[in-house]
Amino acid sequence: MLDLKFARENLDAVRRACDNRHAQVDLAGFSALEERRRELLPELESLRAQRNEVSAQVGQAKKSGQDPSHIYAEMKAVGNRIKVLEDEVKEVQDRLEALLLTIPNLPHASVPVGAGEEDNPTVSVWGEKPVFAFEPLNHWDIGEALDIIDFERAAKITGSRFVVLKGLGARLERAITAFMLDLHTTEHGYTEVLPPFMVNSRAMTGTGQLPKFAEDLFKLENSDYWLIPTAEVPVTNLHADEVLAGEDLPLCYTAYTPCFRAEAGSHGKDVRGLIRQHQFDKVELVRFVRPEDSYQHLETLTANAEEVLRRLGLHYRKVLLCTGDMGFSSAKTYDLEVWLPGQQKYREISSCSNFEDFQARRMGVRFKDKGQKGTTLVHTLNGSGLAVGRTLVAILENYQQADGTVLVPEALRPYMGGVAVIGPRRA
Repeated sequence: MLDLKFARENLDAVRRACDNRHAQVDLAGFSALEERRRELLPELESLRAQRNEVSAQVGQAKKSGQDPSHIYAEMKAVGNRIKVLEDEVKEVQDRLEALLLTIPNLPHASVPVGAGEEDNPTVSVWGEKPVFAFEPLNHWDIGEALDIIDFERAAKITGSRFVVLKGLGARLERAITAFMLDLHTTEHGYTEVLPPFMVNSRAMTGTGQLPKFAEDLFKLENSDYWLIPTAEVPVTNLHADEVLAGEDLPLCYTAYTPCFRAEAGSHGKDVRGLIRQHQFDKVELVRFVRPEDSYQHLETLTANAEEVLRRLGLHYRKVLLCTGDMGFSSAKTYDLEVWLPGQQKYREISSCSNFEDFQARRMGVRFKDKGQKGTTLVHTLNGSGLAVGRTLVAILENYQQADGTVLVPEALRPYMGGVAVIGPRRA
């Protein structure tokens, strides 16, 4: 969240940022509460000073042998009024902080103003679109023909927007995950963690999922546990309420987890295939860094995600999200969009963001250098490295062959036991 003092003193800048983001925030209510707070504080401070003065008078009266009972009566009245004012100031402060949780992060100066994804500029393009001598199929047609993807039985078990992967389809998902984790840990310097797949409300609030996105999440009944929408939540909260040693920064983590999303408001969108599922796998990258280094780390983290696509030989483009398309907590975001020939369109496969100190302030993550008196909020970053299911989709569509088989990218063959081609399952 934003710093409350900053929001108070820069409300016009916050309002412009919300307008550019097309965010509906009750800033009028924030202003009214702030005005009431300013009205209450002078009286409260004056009465506190008066109470101190009266307390001194009691001491003087006792020393001189006078009866201070009339002063006690005056102190009681002052004390009662102070209690009323303190309660109201606390209520106003709590309401201000609750409103502050609904205000999105301020976009970095380099983020273009725009309404939506159509206004996202392309930063770079890697590789070329594959050329086929036949009409390329969608991944669901490929997977069902090969008997490695089963939506019908998943719907029977659970419902729509779930899938069962079978045979070499399940093995390919596992191979992609292992390949990504090995690349990030052995070559990119990340420490692998395996966090819980459920978190509490405080953790969800810490990374910005709550309170704004509750309808997009799955909550366990009669508990304070939520299924994670991304490994960003548990991994970024690893250091909640901690003061890190400055010499230990940056801290870089990678994690595989399943992810669970209600996909509220997505009715009718991507109803077929693996693009928009209630449950999907992802490998996440998270960094805790010094504020002055965070934008260089954004470039590095994004390059780490790009390297996965390059090793797999998948054509993609990198776009910079405009103000109207950014995530709630982000100050700047790059999306990596892979080309899907079966759909004849680019689709997001990774989103890499710098949150600056927005999440750290919510979670209470700070660092301190040796000899430093105070502490400083860290900057947090995260990105998909990559979304595993969407990577499987991209492989099926980009590596499909005229005979219905699918080539396995060379980088994955060691993880597939040497399998180079995925063909129809044998009875």
